[in-house]
Amino acid sequence: MRFIDECEIRVEAGDGGNGCVAFRRERYVPFGGPAGGDGGRGGDVVFVADSGLGTLQDLTHQRVLRAEAGAHGEGKDCYGRSGRDLVVRVPVGTIVYDRDTREKLCELVEPKARAVVARGGKGGRGNKHFATPVDRAPRKAEPGEPGETRELYLELKVMADVGLLGFPNVGKSTFVSAVSRARPKIADYPFTTLEPHLGVVTLGDPRRGDSRSFVIADIPGLIPGASAGHGLGTRFLRHLERTRVLVHLVTLVEEPGRSPLADYRVIRSELAAFSEELAALPELVALTKADLPHVRAAYPELKTEFEAHGLRLHLVSAVTHEGLDALLTAIADCLASTEKRGEDQETPKSSN
Repeated sequence: MRFIDECEIRVEAGDGGNGCVAFRRERYVPFGGPAGGDGGRGGDVVFVADSGLGTLQDLTHQRVLRAEAGAHGEGKDCYGRSGRDLVVRVPVGTIVYDRDTREKLCELVEPKARAVVARGGKGGRGNKHFATPVDRAPRKAEPGEPGETRELYLELKVMADVGLLGFPNVGKSTFVSAVSRARPKIADYPFTTLEPHLGVVTLGDPRRGDSRSFVIADIPGLIPGASAGHGLGTRFLRHLERTRVLVHLVTLVEEPGRSPLADYRVIRSELAAFSEELAALPELVALTKADLPHVRAAYPELKTEFEAHGLRLHLVSAVTHEGLDALLTAIADCLASTEKRGEDQETPKSSN
């Protein structure tokens, strides 16, 4: 299944049913009076967040989503049946905008969250509502109101605790496959990953009750100018906006002007250009491919360079699993500290 993180779609709520003009027709009741029922309400178009979905691909094949119209009112005071709501499943993390005004209508960030994106029309009243002492046999009724129609733009941002950053081919996909059950495509050439992949990392033993888990996102590799859209960078960077911790992966490459510290600075500048809030997130830095002799030999000097900038450089290998446990523990501790800071900020201070 292709990963689709944006699409446009038209939604049409159901029209309300018309009210009815009718009169009682009973034996020995020559002036039975009005008995027209009301029309039914039109159905809504409702989006529901489904944790089992990870892409908007299903919606790209449906240009129009239309809810059921309400039934018309009938005689003998029979009201029309309300139209059924159209419930549409979308991935968790979906943001819904009005396509024309770009106004944000809703953001579905919790499983089973619901949002009405188009409301059905109200049913029209039957003629019995228009009876007066002067006009006891009204011959008028209301038409049903039309349902809302909207052109929507949907955008998906993946829901993950940790976001992996780095240049193409630094080992992000291999790292994710080594620490979780995710199996992204891996090959020895740049831009192997063309879509985000999520992996669940579990530390400790769940049976003993001391386990910790978090979701890690493998974001496609970034290049200089990503914040301006180069290499589809803006589409990739937005998937990091819901993460709480960033992990920068760097490694040694034989290219002019490239070094682990230089690569880290480029990624940092792209983050700051794209979003100041994103650049302010807690971060860790790891040197990958420790199983290669030249990387291991360069680590002590690189560690000193990063320490001079106030950064601790972890050494890891996704092939031999060296250093992975220590890095994952550091990530879990960093996530725990961010949760604690968030709780402290939400707790109101007591007045003396």
